[in-house]
Amino acid sequence: MPMPHEPPVESPQTLTEAYALLADGRTWRPLAGGTDLMVELAAGRGAPPERVLDLWRIRELRGIWLEPRVLVVGALATYTDLRRSALATEIVPALVEAAASVGAAQIQNRGTIGGNLATASPAGDMLPVLLALDAEVVLGGPRGERTVPIDGFFLSYRQTALAPDELILRLRVPIVPGREVRFRKVGTRRAQAISKVSMALAWRDGTDEGGQRRAWRGVRVALGSVAAVPIRAAGAEAVLEGASPTPEVADLAAEALAAELQPIDDVRSTAEYRRVVAARLLHRLVREAAGW
Repeated sequence: MPMPHEPPVESPQTLTEAYALLADGRTWRPLAGGTDLMVELAAGRGAPPERVLDLWRIRELRGIWLEPRVLVVGALATYTDLRRSALATEIVPALVEAAASVGAAQIQNRGTIGGNLATASPAGDMLPVLLALDAEVVLGGPRGERTVPIDGFFLSYRQTALAPDELILRLRVPIVPGREVRFRKVGTRRAQAISKVSMALAWRDGTDEGGQRRAWRGVRVALGSVAAVPIRAAGAEAVLEGASPTPEVADLAAEALAAELQPIDDVRSTAEYRRVVAARLLHRLVREAAGW
């Protein structure tokens, strides 16, 4: 007999079986690697779910592969899978770097990219990188599949576009020729720390109106741990778009970011600290990218 705090668990082996359970009208809590839910249950935080849908045995949710102009990452791909993937290392090294920053080896072996998305913590290390990459989230359930752009997936604090009868199936990351992405996080220590500020900066080199090379195009500035959801900084992006990464432009972009941010206060940091650090972090990333 299960203990009162241990919800009943179903472990389907195929998506068809999982969809049948999701369609039965009951409330299910999907479980991937368990690095969030098991901690919550052990700590007694909040009410336990009515029942759990364990996805770990569904092979259709695993793998990292190529499709035309897209890298596809299965929802059950772990952080370790990403770190070991030659495809991911070649195409999205910043995502691999973010995966390497998550927890210890035990967490990286069990934690999944789908679980990171579904948990939707604003401190999720993978999420700013996915925003900067213009990733898409493929959802599926008994009503079929649909694709949601990553910038429309996070609705509010720990709330996503995922419907109660849907699962995250995979991520689709467009392969953009010439795109560069940089990732940094700031925490209380260098390893195994929840971020106070995290940032991903993406761009590709182009030319400006005067024909000057190194003008940036397709700029994305994405941040985590500064708001209720992972966000993009439109003001900073506008400063960098079409400009060359000079010291003057870096100064303006950092000022724009500090002006537009309205950071959160929480137990890990103050809003003012996050504002200052985010601006300095952007300045540093631009400086490193430009090589000055």
